[in-house]
Amino acid sequence: MYEEIDEIITSSRTVAMVGVSAKHEAESNMVGRYLLAHGYEIVPVNPTADEILGRRAYGSLRDLEAPPDVVQIFRKPEAVPPIVEDAIAIGAKVVWMQLEIVNEEAAERAREAGLKVVMDHCMKREHERINGIPPSKDW
Repeated sequence: MYEEIDEIITSSRTVAMVGVSAKHEAESNMVGRYLLAHGYEIVPVNPTADEILGRRAYGSLRDLEAPPDVVQIFRKPEAVPPIVEDAIAIGAKVVWMQLEIVNEEAAERAREAGLKVVMDHCMKREHERINGIPPSKDW
């Protein structure tokens, strides 16, 4: 599993963050700031905001102008299946469910459609691990 995570982290550049919060103190916002600081292009997807992390926020994945490499999910497990369907429809390469987010049925659907799947992992923590960066809560 870690070999696939390493490949995703090193080869991906664009991350659509579904459910990212506009609140500076929210974990999803911290992860977004961290990824921005480390060279990733972040595309916020949150229907309740116009802008997050200094970027235009989109109401849904289907509103994006171009497919992202990774669809990163910050939503409850039961909300994952329609997000996966949208990720498939827009041509994403990876579905990444953050810590404590697991939906086996949605993961299987994504794999059947040719997407890579990561569940119950934090992209920030995995980036730190791969790059030998000490874990930080400052982001």
